Amino acid sequence: MKDTVGLLHPGSMGSAFGAQLCARGHTVLWCPDGRSDATRRRAERAGLEAVALPELVSRSEVLLSLCPPAAAEEVAAQVAELGMVGAGTIYVEANAVAPSRVRCIADRLAPMPVIDAAVVGSPPMGGKTPTLYLAGPGKQVERVAELFAGTDVRPHALGDGIGKASALKLAYSSYQKVSRVLAAVAYGAAEAYGVADELMMIAAKRTRSYLVETDYIPKTAARAWRWGPEIEDAAVLLADAGLPDSLMHAAAETLARWEGHRDERLGIAEALEALRGERDLDDQG
Repeated sequence: MKDTVGLLHPGSMGSAFGAQLCARGHTVLWCPDGRSDATRRRAERAGLEAVALPELVSRSEVLLSLCPPAAAEEVAAQVAELGMVGAGTIYVEANAVAPSRVRCIADRLAPMPVIDAAVVGSPPMGGKTPTLYLAGPGKQVERVAELFAGTDVRPHALGDGIGKASALKLAYSSYQKVSRVLAAVAYGAAEAYGVADELMMIAAKRTRSYLVETDYIPKTAARAWRWGPEIEDAAVLLADAGLPDSLMHAAAETLARWEGHRDERLGIAEALEALRGERDLDDQG
């Protein structure tokens, strides 16, 4: 079955998703009002059909929101204000936003069903195959997953809990993106002191992601009392090299929440609870 999908809006990720859907015979609509020439060119290359926003909303069986995260609620509000969606239309909120924001969007668009979605991976082009995580009512999730059958987008259902997909995306992004920022400042500091090549040699010895080493979380908690001062000295190093030091101070502040567990043998759950417990005490104070 071929469907009509309204794409909000064709950036680099959105246009690539639209191209995949068009290649499967689906009709993909987009609204050119207020969009840049670069966006127009992407939409044309992807084979998207340009229409006014009211027509996009009224004709679409699935509305796919792939826009800058800051604009996610505004885009949903524009759809809600039109009030022209057809019976059975599904709204797919696929932006990197917090679960609470997804729930606000779902409330704003009710009774239209909203799927909480998240894209992990690069745009589906040149052989790249991102995963589209989907959370929401089972039938609607299946319907959205079917749209991408035979494409380079890999749908993956997470269950019916709104917020699961967005939480997964941001949990991953919090590590993946911040670690790249940390890599930049670390390299910058080493380069400023003429030891960048040596830093790369040290880093090259490690090929495994720290993110999969969850058994190291309790070890980090136990060593926080001595890691914190070291990280504060790293902040001094960065500042002396003219680089931002705020990430180091934030890391030291996080480590300080484990200071009461010096050299203790905690489990993963206990170590994480120690972080949350300190936060709750701060909130109450």
